[in-house]
Amino acid sequence: MSLSGYADLPLHSGHVPQWLANLMKSLAKGILKVLVMEFGYEGLLRRLSNPLWFQAFNNAIGMDWDSSGSTTVTTAIIKEVLNELNLGVRIAGGKGKAALETPNEVLRYCEELSMSTSVANELTRYSKLSAKVDTVLLQDGFTLYHHVIAFDERGRWVVIQQGMNADLKLARRYHIAWYSSTTIHEEPHSGISSDYKGVVLNLLDRESRGCKDVILDLVRDEPKKVFNMITYVNRMLKGVRGLDEYSLGGRNTRNVGSISRLDIRNIPYYRPVRLTQELLFKLKNVYEVSPSTIEELLLIPNVGGELFRALSLISELIYREPPSLNDPVTHPYDPFKYSFIVGGKDGVPFPIKRELMISVIKELEEVVKDSELGSKEKLILFRNLRKYAPQELTP
Repeated sequence: MSLSGYADLPLHSGHVPQWLANLMKSLAKGILKVLVMEFGYEGLLRRLSNPLWFQAFNNAIGMDWDSSGSTTVTTAIIKEVLNELNLGVRIAGGKGKAALETPNEVLRYCEELSMSTSVANELTRYSKLSAKVDTVLLQDGFTLYHHVIAFDERGRWVVIQQGMNADLKLARRYHIAWYSSTTIHEEPHSGISSDYKGVVLNLLDRESRGCKDVILDLVRDEPKKVFNMITYVNRMLKGVRGLDEYSLGGRNTRNVGSISRLDIRNIPYYRPVRLTQELLFKLKNVYEVSPSTIEELLLIPNVGGELFRALSLISELIYREPPSLNDPVTHPYDPFKYSFIVGGKDGVPFPIKRELMISVIKELEEVVKDSELGSKEKLILFRNLRKYAPQELTP
């Protein structure tokens, strides 16, 4: 994939005026109708999984070209349009509290599409795992506040979620799809859009396989022993040197070394782990479940980022299996050119051209209407336009 330019997602205030929201919705409806006619439900989902296409679509319907709202507003519009069209594709979830309704919406939409309860449960599982993936296994300083899962009647799915970094005043969007990885806990993203790249705790990287193996071993070990390891690691990272090397008592499957020989300044993901009874309770709860996979571990209630960070420290400092520090953001890109279609809500590159937007909507409606009546002439013209689209937008 050849990409160029850049795009960040600064946090914007304000709202979309109702007249523009109505036009954006109508334009989105026309585009989605033609898209499904041409490429089917899978074609739509594959495009939603592509952060380049998503941003281009956002710009084409007139939303701010570089705003964090490009995710929340655009997904809300697509969700509403898909419900109105009553197609075999739905979107569940949304921003803030709406994200908490995702499981209930998945079940309701699956019933509408005559999908089985088992498929609904599997989609809910991927939804929950995706949220955990981008908060627990990837700790990049961005806090999730938006989560949706799009799926079709065959059970294919795409998760689009967004996090914010209040200090940087930037947002970051994550795309995960059914086809992008064989396992959701290793490099599962079809794309991550962000202009900021830093040093992160990335347990999704294949370089973190050894670290995750250690983590699974640890959570199946005696909770008090693991708690003592965290105590020891915390003490050493604060510069307090112990009298003896740490002994793991009976575990000989790992090569245990001396923390005192490490340069602890090279652990950028370190933050003090609170040694509380609540932490010990979490360790006991996980120990009782005895998860055999990372997925099982992620789905245990109250297992969050702090516990994984603590176990990663043990893995790196005691067992010499460090996690990856690579930020998995995909190549930056330039969606700005798509703002020139009808303009942008924020006036960049020019204010919305209302009459042009209405003309485009009418043209799309004519394409759909003629196609439904058996005439393919206008649809063929649209097909011929495809050759002018950038390759990265036509998966």
